[in-house]
Order: sequence, then C-alpha cells, then structure tokens
Amino acid sequence: MSGGIALVKSETVIVQVPATTANCGPGFDALGIACNIYNKLELTLTEENKIEIEISGEGVGYLPINEKNLIWKVVKDVIDKTGAAYNGAVIKMHNDVPLSRGLGSSAAAIVAGIVAANYALGEPFNKQDVLEMATAVEGHPDNVAPAIFGGMTVSLCSQSAVKTISFLPKLPLKMIVAVPKFFLSTKKARKALPESIPIKDASFNIAHVASLVAAMCTGNADVLSYAFDDKLHQPYRAELIPGMYDVFAAAKKAGALGAALSGAGPSLIAFSLDNEEEIGRAMVETFSKYQVPSSYLLLNIDTVGTHRIG
Repeated sequence: MSGGIALVKSETVIVQVPATTANCGPGFDALGIACNIYNKLELTLTEENKIEIEISGEGVGYLPINEKNLIWKVVKDVIDKTGAAYNGAVIKMHNDVPLSRGLGSSAAAIVAGIVAANYALGEPFNKQDVLEMATAVEGHPDNVAPAIFGGMTVSLCSQSAVKTISFLPKLPLKMIVAVPKFFLSTKKARKALPESIPIKDASFNIAHVASLVAAMCTGNADVLSYAFDDKLHQPYRAELIPGMYDVFAAAKKAGALGAALSGAGPSLIAFSLDNEEEIGRAMVETFSKYQVPSSYLLLNIDTVGTHRIG
C-alpha cells in the first residue's frame, strides 16, 4: 500500500529465450543460429519505484541484482518508450545459458527483457520493433536476431534499419559446443581485431559465407566441409583461446563437418550429422592438452525463438 492506495501491477509474464551461436565461421556479425538451451524470465511491472531481482542458475552471485542489471535496464527503456506509469519491477530469472562463453548470454538477457516488457505492456511493439531495440542495445544483430526468431538468421543493418531473414537449414544439424572454464568478454575479443584486412581476405570470406548459406538452404552437406573457414576474425582471436585450431582439427577428425569459434568465444562449436559424443570428447581432450579445462554441450537448432510460456 502507498498512501492507502493499492499499487497497480502488470500481469505477470514468463518468457523463454534461447542461447545463440553467432558468426558460424565466416559470417562475422551477420549469421546466427538459435540453440536449444534456454533462459527463463518472469516479469511483473509495478508502479512502486523499486526493483526486486531473483536469479537462479548461471550468474548467481555475479550478475547485479540492482538497477545495474541488464534486464532491468532494457525493461525500463521499453517502459519509457511507451510512457507507461510503471516505475519498478519484480524480476525472476533462471539462466541455463553460460555467461561470457560465446553463446549469446547478453543477447538473451536483452531480448528476454524487451519481449517480456512488451507483453506486460499489452504488446505495443511488433517483432521488427523488438529486433531494432535489441540491436540498438547489443550493437549488432547476429545474436539477437536468432534469439528472437529462432532457426538460422542472416542479418544486416541498412540505412539505420535492421534486416533479418530467418530460416531452418535443410540439414539435420547437430551442434557440439566445447565450453572452456574461463570467461572471455566480447569487448576483449573485439579489441583483438584489426582496423582493416587485406582485400583477398575479404573476398575469401564473402565466398565462404555465401557457400555456407547456400549449403544450409539446399542441404548440401559436402560444402560444409570447407564453408566454415574464416580469415576475418578467427585468426586474430586465436591467441585468446589456447589450442583453438587444434580443437577444430580434432572435431573434424572425429567426424564433424566443420568447426568455428562460437560468437566471440571462448566456446568452440562443431557441426555434424552424427558422432556427436565422439566429437565432443575429442574437443575436450584436445583443450586439455593446452591446460584448458572444458566440458561439451550437445545442442539442436531451436526453431521457435523467444516466446511467452506463462
């Protein structure tokens, strides 16, 4: 109660948001895939100028539970855009997406906050609006787009607008992710990149990303044996991830179609049609040769994207 008047609360909304892997080798800041591990967010908006945040799973004791929390920041931004009379929130999150490992944890938080707030406010924004807002916060659409739409996405920014195509590959792809037990911030990974690259490397990447998307759309698995190669970002980030290229080689030797850095890393992702367990073990064993403890996840493509579950 406040001054004898009951405070107004919004309807409680629960959304589920998938992890994502971005770049997929040559598709720097353009390609992304939604993965079937999830964070869940329960949100109730309140008139009271107070926030309550409860976290379980990944990030307990690490993620802030005050106004610095990323989810609250994006929720507040959505409220401000509508002019609604809400000043606080009750936020409960359960996180299964590993933090700062190249699986889109920040994108998941951003998208979950925007989508949940949009539902709580009566859906004043459509999916394109959500994409634009999420990209503005994240800085690039490669993770937020698959988190929103599911499947595999190709995204670009054109004249201040974000354009995304979402589709399901015509291959029953399995994703094997070797997750090292150390953090690598996207900011640090981006600092490793040069200001410019040789035109021959740009041409190399254009050809490979076109081949990769064509293979996914046509179901041509043979093309994937070379389409994941990259000269735009992975060579410069390799020094941040001990044994990266040897882990790639071990994955392919164990039966993977190809392998790449997942997002900004440090996780490495292999793509296959079978032999997932063998590939995962080979990746972890190779990391261990470089004194990098790790574990592996066996993932499928999420086909739905972020949606309301309660």
